[in-house]
Amino acid sequence: MMSDVRAPTPPDSDERPPIAVVGATGEQGGAVARQLLAARLPVRALVRDPDSDRARDLAAAGAMLSLASFEDQGSLRAAFDGSSAVFAMASPTPDGGVRAESEHGKAIARAASDAGVPHVVYSSVGGVERHTGIPHFESKREVETTLLELGVPSTFIRPTFFMDNFTRFMPPSQEDGTVVVRLPMPGDVPLQMIAVNDVAAASVAALTEPTRVPDGAIEIAGDELTGQQIAAAFGDHRGQPARFEAVPTTKLDDDTKAMFEWLSTLPAYQANLTATRQLVPHVLTFAQWIRTAE
Repeated sequence: MMSDVRAPTPPDSDERPPIAVVGATGEQGGAVARQLLAARLPVRALVRDPDSDRARDLAAAGAMLSLASFEDQGSLRAAFDGSSAVFAMASPTPDGGVRAESEHGKAIARAASDAGVPHVVYSSVGGVERHTGIPHFESKREVETTLLELGVPSTFIRPTFFMDNFTRFMPPSQEDGTVVVRLPMPGDVPLQMIAVNDVAAASVAALTEPTRVPDGAIEIAGDELTGQQIAAAFGDHRGQPARFEAVPTTKLDDDTKAMFEWLSTLPAYQANLTATRQLVPHVLTFAQWIRTAE
């Protein structure tokens, strides 16, 4: 079962019900928790290990830590009890893949339903409703469908390609004084992108003012550039020549291969950049993101 292991009172919280944040020590969940705390809102951060560095940092910032596990339905339900809203997401796992993501997301949905959570903001993916056939898109569609079928009041934030992938998974290389960006897609096909911190900002906006997403779902992007333009942006930032190289998809796993083949055939993502900026006024362009990332 879940237990609250640290519960400092955030300044000026006025004993408001907390917002529960799933994955609070991860990238998206952590960004959501930090932005909520910066807005002086009470946060209940769901964690597996309260002694991890990230969990300790959240507690020091004023979050209440709650032990919870996707595999323990009772712990999720208890973590959600009494919350004013829930931010949630799930991801494929190394052992369970997209099936684990789907099961974890459904566990979140059931716990939210059982706890009578007033509002769930679920971070999904752009294109999820368009039956892409991409495994880690379809798993998110299953979660969205479960939330709706259970009648949980929900808002779906659907981000496009993460700009942060260029620091974590596919950073540009430096070769003979030239910046080289490689992607498994053609260099002249536009790719919509969003920074993780801006996904969090959109989620916080939906958590605090659900009417800002009047249709209950929004696909979000901060910029749209071709691979060649992405390479040029890195080159401009570093003051170096740059080039883009398309690489084959043959060595990719089936899930990633399906995603890049989908991205290579327009229309793929269909975010409205103007609507995104209305929700997140200071959403970063790719050039702005590079300046924060490098």
